[in-house]
Amino acid sequence: MLWHELTVHTTEEAQEMISNLLYEAGAGGVSIEESGTLSKIRDTRYGELYDEPLNDIPIGEAVIKGYYAETVSMDDVISEVAPRVEELREFGIDPGKALISWKTVDEDEWAHAWKAYFKPLRVSERLTIKPTWEEYTPAGPGEKIIEIDPGMAFGTGTHPTTALCLRALEKRISGGEEVIDVGTGSGILAVGAVLLGAKSVLALDLDPVAVESARENVLLNRLQESVTVKESDLLSLLGGEGAADTAAADMWPAARPGYTNAQEAEAPANTGLGVTLPVKLIVANILAEILVLFTDDVFRALQPGGIYITSGIYKDKEGLVTQALEASGFEIMEITREEDWVAITAGKR
Repeated sequence: MLWHELTVHTTEEAQEMISNLLYEAGAGGVSIEESGTLSKIRDTRYGELYDEPLNDIPIGEAVIKGYYAETVSMDDVISEVAPRVEELREFGIDPGKALISWKTVDEDEWAHAWKAYFKPLRVSERLTIKPTWEEYTPAGPGEKIIEIDPGMAFGTGTHPTTALCLRALEKRISGGEEVIDVGTGSGILAVGAVLLGAKSVLALDLDPVAVESARENVLLNRLQESVTVKESDLLSLLGGEGAADTAAADMWPAARPGYTNAQEAEAPANTGLGVTLPVKLIVANILAEILVLFTDDVFRALQPGGIYITSGIYKDKEGLVTQALEASGFEIMEITREEDWVAITAGKR
């Protein structure tokens, strides 16, 4: 089967937004390749070895490829994508050169070739991400293995923001917590949280493809009794303003803004979500521009003393997110960085 391969030369800062644009323009799959030069600073604390350049992409740049059915008009796709890429500059996101080209390729050239570059990766002291097609023996009894088969719809879990979130989860989970994973994607953070000791996780995503991918990876790790995957966002879950017609609005009315009925103020028993609201910990690895839109919702969904771990934050958006968190009542507990990406751990006062 033949596919049209659309290539965008851009920056690491803009890669998530442009990936979304390609999906919105009908891409059946998207691949992201960042700089693989040896001069790039890499985290080797867990024994990763980088003995040769992965590619010749300059530091700070990225190449994004979207794949479209042979019947799709690429002139129409480019007419839709190109101006939206340029519009990112108006929102303070630099797409760099933003060079766009396309060619026709055979499915085997892209659907499976990327697997050769996805190897087991130790991302924290206790967690290793392993593709299903690779053999791997844990280094010790304390090492936990996250099995993942991302397909073409989602990343391999080796992006710096994923590693930052997993390390933060490892630091904050002590055992028995109920967790919500907002924008779960492949479900890797939800799986990691349970392996680290969380009692249960509710994994949310608005994308039905993500929901299916997360459910498949939960099954791969045999954690279907501990992880519940739902097609939803946090607002709908809470049943707050803007989500009054959702089932969750009846499930937990006390979560609505302004609700004051003390008799019903306690969260109900588990109602098919796998967790009981409010929860102890919430994690979200999504774009900073989206994170700042629901910090109030996260605050309401957490217990007093609860923890919010968030990443997907490019370095120049750190201040934007910390300001939003503090405005919602959070206290910044820790900020960690890897390459040009940031993770923020905040606590509910």
